[in-house]
Amino acid sequence: MPSPPFAGSEPAPAEPVRHRDHGMWLAGFTGRVLVVCPRCGGRALVLPRPGLPEPKYSGALLFQPRRLACGGCGAVADWAARERGAALVGVSVGGTEDPFFRRPLWLQTRCAGKVLWAYDEEHVEALASYVGARLRERYTSPTLSMFARLPAWMKSAARRDEVLAGLETLRGLSRLSAPADRSDAAHERGDRPRHQGSVLFRGGPYPDGAGDAGG
Repeated sequence: MPSPPFAGSEPAPAEPVRHRDHGMWLAGFTGRVLVVCPRCGGRALVLPRPGLPEPKYSGALLFQPRRLACGGCGAVADWAARERGAALVGVSVGGTEDPFFRRPLWLQTRCAGKVLWAYDEEHVEALASYVGARLRERYTSPTLSMFARLPAWMKSAARRDEVLAGLETLRGLSRLSAPADRSDAAHERGDRPRHQGSVLFRGGPYPDGAGDAGG
């Protein structure tokens, strides 16, 4: 049996919080996006249209037909990828608008003189795990990783507490939905990323009305 520690001995230092980056793509968080409703200004959801098969990889989320639905006012809108011959043209991710309907993201707040944003609660938690880590290890190419592409102010140790506080604000916003709950940062900003022209060759578009009631 191990000997008990001597009286008054100092405990071993705690292991620093560690984050391991295995190449998570920002596209992987587009399966569920919280946005500002175009009709009432409350919280709406952007989801893949009902009835579609689960994507086999996160990049396929950039091409899937989407539906915007607001539980507050009942607004509904559909989106489908543009066609280029037998291929579909995917969206580009990033910025404070959702990549499909170009609505302002619901999860936005002012932080460190910038705007901190996320697509949904899972995205917030992933960012908090990275920002809060004292040790950050990368196991993938930086060109593929969402974390490697974060702006310097979010990765700065000097800004850690400030960014974590901002992420806590986003957590609170994710539980709210009324128009009066909308963040003053959640408005059109026109900061959409330059389109990369990604295409998916799948032999034509998704079926019209996939998953619609009575379809």
